Amino acid sequence: MKEALKGLDLNIVEMTEENATLDGGDVLFTGREFFVGLSKRTNQRGAEILADAFKDYAVSTVPVLEGLHLKSFCSMGGPGLIVIGSSEPAQKALKIMQQMSDHRYDKLTVPDDLAANCIYMNLPDKGHVLLHSTADEFPESVKVFEKLKDHMLIPVSNKEKVKVDGALTCCSVLINKKANI
Repeated sequence: MKEALKGLDLNIVEMTEENATLDGGDVLFTGREFFVGLSKRTNQRGAEILADAFKDYAVSTVPVLEGLHLKSFCSMGGPGLIVIGSSEPAQKALKIMQQMSDHRYDKLTVPDDLAANCIYMNLPDKGHVLLHSTADEFPESVKVFEKLKDHMLIPVSNKEKVKVDGALTCCSVLINKKANI
């Protein structure tokens, strides 16, 4: 992975402190700022190192009281749109995020926390694209996603990944860079 990122001429920051932990599933980049979930997999020192690496962006920490990590119940569904689960811990985390931010985000609340883990992409010639869980997995949450009329919705099964605590965002590295083709 490191070599692939170097091949894209991206700046790579390595976290080498032994006591610092930072799981990608705890890092939510909104396009304006970072929210970092403090969980079993991410600690305060890891969040501080992320803040040092991205000095142009605000970095706020959010306690993850239940679930594996922050993206277990929230992710970005588009520019300025946070998709959030409806559980009490998810809603508490959202309230903290709203208090920490100077920006007011729109929210899309889905009944199932795990369904809130989705992947948004703005693709040339396709526009707003959202990869989300299937109706077989979370039928009520998919009904909520269907309200996003300006998005191309692509359901992706997560049935196998969830067996090993995985989710859609666990299988992705999104890079905002134009190809030189």
